[in-house]
Amino acid sequence: MGEHGVVEQPEDAGAAGSGTASSSSEQEQLREICQLLWGTSVRQEVFRRWSQGFEFSAGEPAALVQRDGGPCCVIAPVQAYLLKILLMETPGHSFSDLTPDKCKTLLIQAICQILMKCKSSKYRIVSLKARQSGDPAGSSSTAAAALPVAEEDGDAEMVDALENLPPASGGDGAEDVELGLDAATAAEVSGTSGARPEPWTPEAFHERLCVTELDSIDDVEKYYSEQFPVLADECGVLLLLYTVLLTKGLECVVSEVSDTSEPLIHGTYGYGSQALINLMLTGHAVPYVWDNEQDVGGLKLKGITQQSDIGFITLMEQMQYCTVGFFYKNPKCPVWVMGSETHLTVLFSSERRLVAPETPSEVARRVFRQFDTEGSNFIPSPLLQDVLCALDLVSEPEYVDLMRKKLDPECLGIILLNDFMYEFFPTEKKSMPDTFDLLHYNGIPNSNGENRVRFNKGHAILLESDVRMCNPSDPMLTCLQTKWPNIEVNWANARTPSLN
Repeated sequence: MGEHGVVEQPEDAGAAGSGTASSSSEQEQLREICQLLWGTSVRQEVFRRWSQGFEFSAGEPAALVQRDGGPCCVIAPVQAYLLKILLMETPGHSFSDLTPDKCKTLLIQAICQILMKCKSSKYRIVSLKARQSGDPAGSSSTAAAALPVAEEDGDAEMVDALENLPPASGGDGAEDVELGLDAATAAEVSGTSGARPEPWTPEAFHERLCVTELDSIDDVEKYYSEQFPVLADECGVLLLLYTVLLTKGLECVVSEVSDTSEPLIHGTYGYGSQALINLMLTGHAVPYVWDNEQDVGGLKLKGITQQSDIGFITLMEQMQYCTVGFFYKNPKCPVWVMGSETHLTVLFSSERRLVAPETPSEVARRVFRQFDTEGSNFIPSPLLQDVLCALDLVSEPEYVDLMRKKLDPECLGIILLNDFMYEFFPTEKKSMPDTFDLLHYNGIPNSNGENRVRFNKGHAILLESDVRMCNPSDPMLTCLQTKWPNIEVNWANARTPSLN
């Protein structure tokens, strides 16, 4: 630390923009962010799994590689925004002709888009002071003082062994990783030798955090372009997460999360919370995925307040653990982060009609299904007036009684979706295509064929009727059906991609 508690800046950190050394108030925010993320202590093994930089696959130039479970709540949203830029903002793109420099630029642009959604007053870029040879593993000063290291199960020797583990290699897929900068270039930029340094311990990492303040997103883009090892080196993913939280502002994060009794990163398994996922995707650290607020027992529980650029669907909805709202299921871009019980992956398509504005008939189908809680394609007859009101159609009692008799002539007490649509929207065309291609990304090498991260392609068909089901043997289809209840997908090479 410098004098008066101000964290020193790396010598080269001011090369881009008008950065200033971080203040003592920012240092205090860093300490509190450490507590918010990790709780009162951090397990060495969890920290090790989070200690990776942004790396591209050798087999798929635009695909990021995730070495271990845990940091997918940062890597998958960054991947999603990178794909959004390619699909929506890069005319004539081709995945096959992307160069390393172009992928580096796309990564920085994706990160900038995420930070723009989080900015409160200034952009606060978190980096690490370069460690010198012979530096101790870390003392208990600055941000590290607030974060004791949790004892692992087992004896002290096991803890020591975990501290000295090299970054995880993803098993047999180690050769799959292609660093954003080659080792020689990274060493030259950071002023270190080509030898791989010892892995960061939580204490050493937190005591060497420093902050660069920037006013504009152009300054941020320039900073990362000139200081790319901040992203590519061993702690790049963690540094971005701290940058997002500090740029958002601790008070804003705490206000949106509401319940801070549990850390945002699971203390045992290292998974990021839904609030972290939402922050990375929307700029708001709300804990739920439904639309707007819901009143549950007098508590206002915050969800997604507007249509998101990137969508989110999850297997957990089919298991009835949550309800994903319209804003997440229908994003502005045909890119969705997909959630399983333990991992995040990304689904995307070049078919823009998947996110075209709904036609009146599609709105009607969606509203009808909101009242069809069992997914059986019919509603109880008494709910007809509620459906008509929700659609701003004529809902006078006399008219509703007339329509109820017409749509339920045998007095069975139900109204079928098809009969309802034929009566009120007989000629309405739909915007959704019947067939389209989907691509899926899973950043963990071992979850891909040949242990190499690649995009997996499938051809989707929307059937005439819903085939919604919970099939434990096909979690991919089960998750997709939370968005498209009548979907079937034929995946290339007859290999269904893994959500885990």
